[in-house]
Amino acid sequence: MKRKLAAVAVLSATALLTGVVQGVAAQADPAPQARGAQQHADLIAQANGQAAKVAHALSLGGQEQLVAKDVVVDADGTRHLRYERTFAGLPVLGGDLVVHQKADGSTTAVDKAVGAKLALPSLTPEIAADQAAAQATGAVQSTVGIAADEDEAPLTEVRQTGTAALVVWAADGNPRLAYRTTVEGLRADGTPSSQLLVTDAATGQVLSTHEQVQTASGSGKGVFVGTVPLTTTQSGTSYQLKDAGRGGQATYNLKNKTSGSGTLFANSTNVFGNGLVSNQESAAVDAQYGAAATWDFYKNTFGRNGIKNDGVGAVSRVHYGTNYVNAFWSDSCFCMTYGDGASNTHPLTALDVAGHEMSHGVTSATAGLNYSGESGGLNEATSDIFGTMVEWYANLAADKPDYLIGEQININGDGKPLRYMDQPSKDGRSADYWSSSVGGLDVHYSSGVANHFFYLLAEGSGAKTINGVSYNSPTYNGSTLAGIGRDKAAKIWYRALTTYFTSTTNYAAARTGTLKAAADLYGATSAEYAAVAATWSAVNVK
Repeated sequence: MKRKLAAVAVLSATALLTGVVQGVAAQADPAPQARGAQQHADLIAQANGQAAKVAHALSLGGQEQLVAKDVVVDADGTRHLRYERTFAGLPVLGGDLVVHQKADGSTTAVDKAVGAKLALPSLTPEIAADQAAAQATGAVQSTVGIAADEDEAPLTEVRQTGTAALVVWAADGNPRLAYRTTVEGLRADGTPSSQLLVTDAATGQVLSTHEQVQTASGSGKGVFVGTVPLTTTQSGTSYQLKDAGRGGQATYNLKNKTSGSGTLFANSTNVFGNGLVSNQESAAVDAQYGAAATWDFYKNTFGRNGIKNDGVGAVSRVHYGTNYVNAFWSDSCFCMTYGDGASNTHPLTALDVAGHEMSHGVTSATAGLNYSGESGGLNEATSDIFGTMVEWYANLAADKPDYLIGEQININGDGKPLRYMDQPSKDGRSADYWSSSVGGLDVHYSSGVANHFFYLLAEGSGAKTINGVSYNSPTYNGSTLAGIGRDKAAKIWYRALTTYFTSTTNYAAARTGTLKAAADLYGATSAEYAAVAATWSAVNVK
């Protein structure tokens, strides 16, 4: 499972859900979001304006150019410029870097995804684009009927989309000319598949495969969020599940289809759902609240203006497919999609599902952690961490916050959570501690190391009861940890993600990045800095 949600701030007008929803329509002023989006756009433009100067300072080759992706500005004016790289106009996969500057513009440090110099002997591929596309499609076709892991349904249908585009593959430290091809299909459980393959332009060898539709398997029961406030939009005599105050976030009814945008939920009473699965609006209430809570968590905790920090809200789609026991986030549609579960009676609209999945969008917009190996585990853990934090932020009576992942969707049918942050191995598959084999695990299980780190950093080791839930977190080295609190732990992780992590960050680099983040936030001699170092050692990351 991958993503989650948090608390909702009630704006100037809201629809209040009370068994049956009551309230008034929102006529929120979008100006603050627009101003924030313009400021972010201006920072990106400024970063692009100095891209050539930065490239020269980094001694990049004449065929290399930098393109700004994101900018973080600290209160003291320190800037962190995140760039993607091109070589002879081709995207460089693994070429991303972050330049850290003082307020006066002088560079203090640079974090690169890969340090290798780019020097390609030729920009002429030995394999034609159509052949590369066919080879990529064939590679995916060969996996039909085979599940990549226990939690992923096998492919049943494959079709090539688009064409193979030339790129430079540098993520493994051995730069070479390659093709990037997207191959779409459908899995046996109804989940859409959109696999991004990178193949060697000389041999056709598959260098990387990345499933862009990131799913969460599970089953839920009824409406999860209970009675909550919603912000709606009035259009004539109709009230819509559309939130102008949060970037236009809206919820649509797919009516059991597996494609299309669906129909925007609207009615004449501004009362949505009644808490029962039989009422199609009830799942929509969960989804709309989940999107709003996730927005509010990032906005009020980190000052982030939407998933991409551009003031644009995500779309939520409910009632996807038939008997679809899953939910997923997709960057391509910038949308969150929920199935109705077994017998179409167990919607997957739990709060932690939304917060987890939508946090994948935040990771994509910032560090872009590759979804494989150790970086993939960090990607998954990031969603578990912020999904959990959204749950604590929301603090709903109907979904008491905890450090359990997917506890309400009952994915295994035995009432147990999907994952445990205090001792990840309790799920039977996740890793508590780092080892040289962690990178070979499925990313949902290699995430255990970072999940365990976060719990220990926030709450400390040993047996304890938190918010009515019992935990007992061990350490690799037998150390006793006190914890610094979840809010500080989350701020450190977020700063590391947005400021220091790159696409290839592994656990060793995550330790370095979070220590830098702790030093930035609390000082290099602070108790928080020492706690980060001790906690990584406690999960065997040194």
